Amino acid sequence: MEVLYKSTRSNAAPVRASEAILKGLSEDGGLFVPDHIPALDKSLKELAGMTYQQIAYEVMKLYLTDFTEEELKTCIERAYDIKFDTGEIAPLKEAQGAYYLELFHGSTIAFKDMALSILPHLMITSARKNKIKNEIVILTATSGDTGKAALAGFAGVEGTRIIVFYPKNGVSPIQEKQMVTQKGDNTLVVGIHGNFDDAQTGVKKIFSDKELAAEMDAKGFQFSSANSINIGRLVPQVCYYVYAYAKLLSEGKLTEGEKINVVVPTGNFGNILAAFYAKNMGLPIGKLICASNDNKVLYDFFRTGTYDRNREFVLTSSPSMDILISSNLERLIYRITGEDADRNRELMTALNGQGVYEISDEMREGLKDFYGHYASEAETAAEIRRLYEACGYVMDTHTSVASAVYQKYLAETKDNTKAVIASTASPFKFTRSVMNAIDEKYDAMGDFELVDELSGLAKVNVPNAIEEIRTAPVVHDKQCEVDEMKNTVREFLGL
Repeated sequence: MEVLYKSTRSNAAPVRASEAILKGLSEDGGLFVPDHIPALDKSLKELAGMTYQQIAYEVMKLYLTDFTEEELKTCIERAYDIKFDTGEIAPLKEAQGAYYLELFHGSTIAFKDMALSILPHLMITSARKNKIKNEIVILTATSGDTGKAALAGFAGVEGTRIIVFYPKNGVSPIQEKQMVTQKGDNTLVVGIHGNFDDAQTGVKKIFSDKELAAEMDAKGFQFSSANSINIGRLVPQVCYYVYAYAKLLSEGKLTEGEKINVVVPTGNFGNILAAFYAKNMGLPIGKLICASNDNKVLYDFFRTGTYDRNREFVLTSSPSMDILISSNLERLIYRITGEDADRNRELMTALNGQGVYEISDEMREGLKDFYGHYASEAETAAEIRRLYEACGYVMDTHTSVASAVYQKYLAETKDNTKAVIASTASPFKFTRSVMNAIDEKYDAMGDFELVDELSGLAKVNVPNAIEEIRTAPVVHDKQCEVDEMKNTVREFLGL
């Protein structure tokens, strides 16, 4: 059955998957959502015998229904290849009774690679299918990981350009070095004087600027997005939860149909929303455990039913989660309104204006699959140390937030359902925070000394992504104010 995509903010005619991928954001500012969530059409036992690539096809074919089998399999083949340092693509590591789903084995050592390695191929295929002649300009805001993963995916891809805005003082040194050393004539990286929410809001404003869109069209350009607001990012993320379950089943760690809980460190809400979609496709998932850092806007929302971004923005050691406007939450809100676009638009307008909205008791019923909690900076560091001392497993700061929240969930509920924890970045991406958590003596070392020390400690090779930037020259040194973002785009495109 064909899946079409509709906007969360209007009752405009739905579009096909390839159109939704190309547009990124609906013209009314809404996000594209499937008109129904398709059910898995292979049994769990059948999926258990498949590779990552085969499972990716079985999941994505159900959502991207206007792609041919050959088109989709080619995109998957080109995405999940030797860019990943393991044939498993997303291995599971058991540590202290939980299963850590390592989503960081791609070329930029963060979970964003799982979707951003395939998005350029989906986008170019979509452009061909829709007879697009314009050059596609990928415009994206990043809190640290999306930027580099998108740059790596689109650099050198014919018919595209990519512009990445990031908060100048809001990412780790390794994250920044990865971005500013990016080669490729079609790439631009800009540090803004503001936080991630400022960058994201600025990008959304540029997207909805009709005059700019017309000017670009006249010059042969059109925007699309690589942020998790693009449905072409969300669909590939559903695959790894299905793969995790299939893998545990194939290894005899689960019986067919046995439930798992899923724990996700959450900022923009896309990663946990993908798990929610997997559950609604028929994957046996019990609780969706949403883990926040000190920017605990989501924890407060799940606890009270009020989403309030009017609070201090905290810079933490898990910067990819330093977010107060969780864009993908809108897709869930739309669903729990009963897919009422007018009601959803009212709530999003309130968020944009007053910075706060409250959902009804009836809507809160729709959140019963979720459990929210948060970990402070001290708890995040303590959890890294605890797990390392207990079994030698070293995780990054974001994964530690999830792990710490899982411990709170266990203590509170005594729910011993097997848990898969989304491990969203390599510890090598946040070496200083990770090593300081294990022992403060490491703080005296330089960034790359710490890399080598961590490699010895964790008994893991230094990833290529880190080796490559040790001596790489800075290519991008542009900075701008938030209100200069549009002009920066115009300048890069020669408008």
